[in-house]
Amino acid sequence: MSKAKIRCAIYTRKSTEEGLDQDFNSLDAQHEACAAYVASQKHEGWKMLPTRYDDGGISGGTLDRPALQQLMADIDSGRIDMVVVYKIDRLTRSLADFAKLVERLEKADCSFVSVTQAFNTSSSMGRLTLNVLLSFAQFEREVTAERIRDKIAASKKKGLWMGGIPPLGYDPHPDKTRRELVVNVEEAETVRRIFRLYETHHCLNAVVREAEALGIRSKRHVFSTGRTQGGMSFSRGQIYHLLTNPVYLGRIRHKDQTFDGQHPAIIDQALWDSVQQHLQSASTRRRGGSTTQPASSDAPLKGKVRDETGDILTPTHTNRHGKRQRYYVSNRLISGGADPTGWRLPAATFETAVIKAITAHLRDHARRHDVLRACDVARSDTDATAVLKLAARLDAEGCKHAVPLIRAVRLEQCTLAVELDPSAVAEAIDGSAASLSARLCTFTAPLTCKRRGVEMRIVAGDSRPEPDQTLIRALRNAHIWADALKSGEPLKNLAQRIGHSERYVRRITSLISLSPRLQGAILEGTQPAELNLEALVRSNIPLDWTHQDRLFGSNF
Repeated sequence: MSKAKIRCAIYTRKSTEEGLDQDFNSLDAQHEACAAYVASQKHEGWKMLPTRYDDGGISGGTLDRPALQQLMADIDSGRIDMVVVYKIDRLTRSLADFAKLVERLEKADCSFVSVTQAFNTSSSMGRLTLNVLLSFAQFEREVTAERIRDKIAASKKKGLWMGGIPPLGYDPHPDKTRRELVVNVEEAETVRRIFRLYETHHCLNAVVREAEALGIRSKRHVFSTGRTQGGMSFSRGQIYHLLTNPVYLGRIRHKDQTFDGQHPAIIDQALWDSVQQHLQSASTRRRGGSTTQPASSDAPLKGKVRDETGDILTPTHTNRHGKRQRYYVSNRLISGGADPTGWRLPAATFETAVIKAITAHLRDHARRHDVLRACDVARSDTDATAVLKLAARLDAEGCKHAVPLIRAVRLEQCTLAVELDPSAVAEAIDGSAASLSARLCTFTAPLTCKRRGVEMRIVAGDSRPEPDQTLIRALRNAHIWADALKSGEPLKNLAQRIGHSERYVRRITSLISLSPRLQGAILEGTQPAELNLEALVRSNIPLDWTHQDRLFGSNF
C-alpha cells in the first residue's frame, strides 16, 4: 500500500542582505539542503512543492516577513502538510513567536522539521530540547542587538553619522568607508533660510506658509531600490524637527545627549540659541485663559500637547448620530493630510488619562515626602498633606481645573511626558515655587493606547485600566449559559431564549475555559490593557492555563 503524499514547503531566511545579490547565496544553500532532505524522505511520501518561501534581509525577531506570511496563508488554506527549514532559528528566534506558529500549524494539521536539528516533539525531552534551542536563538539575537546598540552609541560619541536618510543640508561622505556627513551647499542655504524665517516670524505656521510660497521643499532621497522619498512641502512638524536638530550645530544626537560631530556646522551658535529660546517660549506660552482659573474651553488641553515630532495636537470634533465626539489630533493630519505617525485621540479619555497620571505622580511624591527641593522637616508634612489634598481635588474636579497646573504634555510612542507649572502648583498648595522639588513638576509616565472597535483605550501611568464592563458582562453570561447547557438545555433553545445566535452563544461560553487567575484579573480590571472581549472571542482559547498566560499577557 502506497504512502500518502506529504506536501513539503521549504522556508529559508537570512537576516542581512549581504551576499544576496550573488548567483548562489545563503538562501539557495538552505533551499538545496532542505530539498535534499525532502528527497531522502521520498519513501515516506514526501513531495517538495515548487513554490519557494524566501525572506532575504529580514530578522528572525519578527513574524512580519512577506514569505513567512505567504507560507502561513498557504498552510491555513490546507496546501501544505510539512514545513522544512534548515535550522529552527530560520523560522523564528522568539519563543513567544514560535508558540504562535506552532498553534497555527497544529490548527492546520501541518508539521515542521529542521534539517540539521533532529528531535521528536512528541516527547517531553524533545520539547525541552526545542525550548532550549529557541532560548539560545533568542539569546543570540538579543546579544547581537545589544552589541549593535553599543556600537552605535560609541560611534555617535565620536561624532560619526550612523546611517539612515541624511538630514537636509548634508550628504553622506562620498567615501563609503567613512561615517561622516559632508555639507550639501545648496541644501545648507535652504536650512539657513528656514532658520532665518523662524527668527523673523517666531511662528511655525508662518514659516510653513512662507516656505510653501517660496517653493522650499524637503530633502529628496533616492533609495538603493529606486524608491524616492521627500521633495514635498514642509509640514509644521517637519519644520520644528529641522529647527531643533543639533546636527546643524555640528553635533550628533544620541537619545537625550549630543556629542561633537565630525561634520561642520551649518548654523552659527547665536542663531541657534535665539531660535531655541523662541521655540521654548512658544511651547510654554499659555493659549487662552488665566494661569489660575479653570479652562473655559471645551478642549482644556488645547495648546498644551505635542507629539514626538513637536507637532501640536489640535482639538477637533465630529457629530455622529447627533452626538458630539471630541478629539485631539496632530495638526499635520488636519493641515497636511494622512500621516501614519499622527495622533488622533478621543478627548475625554485622553484628558482622564492625563489627570490620572498627574494625580498618581503627586500622590507618590507626597507619600515619599519628596515635595520640597531642600530637606525641611518643619514644612515637609504640611506640604505633603497639601499635595495629597491637591491630588484629591484634581480627581474630583477633572481636567478643566487641572489645566492651570499643566505647562506642557508631550506624547511619545510609549511615554507621556508632563511638565507642571511650579508657580501654579505652589499657589495651589499655598507654598513657594522656588522651594518645590524639580522632580515634582516634571515627570514621565508609561502610555498605552489600544483600539477596541471604534473606541480607543488610553492608560497613562502605572494605574491599571478600569474594569471592562463589557468583558465582565460576557464572562458572567458565559457561566450562566454554560450552566444552562450543562443542565441539559439544548443550545438552539438557549439561543432563542436569550435572543442571540447559536454561534454567539458558543463564542461567549468559551470564556469559561479561562484560567481562574485571568478571570480574577478581568473582574478586578487588572488584565492587560489590550485584552478585550473581541481579542478573546476571535482567538482560540487554549485549554492550557500557562499557554493562556503567554497568549493573553501574564504581566497582570
